[in-house]
Amino acid sequence: MRCAIVAPRAVKIEAVSKVSAWRKAGVVARVARDQAGRSRTLSAVMGAVRTTARSFGRALHQLWLEVTGIIFLFMALGFAGASVREYGKYHAGQVGGARLAIALCCTVAFAWFGLSSFWKVRRKSQRP
Repeated sequence: MRCAIVAPRAVKIEAVSKVSAWRKAGVVARVARDQAGRSRTLSAVMGAVRTTARSFGRALHQLWLEVTGIIFLFMALGFAGASVREYGKYHAGQVGGARLAIALCCTVAFAWFGLSSFWKVRRKSQRP
């Protein structure tokens, strides 16, 4: 005699709703967050992680502003050299004033971008 848990004529379920892995992960994260909110130790650890992440984020943002400021100042230095060369050509009468004006405008613009980046860093570091 053959023993079966399911009747031989039982209907198979063909389609089961498929839930994405991201949705499952979201549910697991939500449940974990709710459980963690009840634990004082986990709340303290999460507070420490948030504080540390905020501190690192601020430091990385300051570094980003300083690096971009240096890049813009180096580019301004290159445009300043081009301005000096164009001025020599302009003074010798080889080129018109438009090329000199473009080189000077680029020099001033990139110097402004570089300096304003450093000013922004200074303003952010002086905030409480």
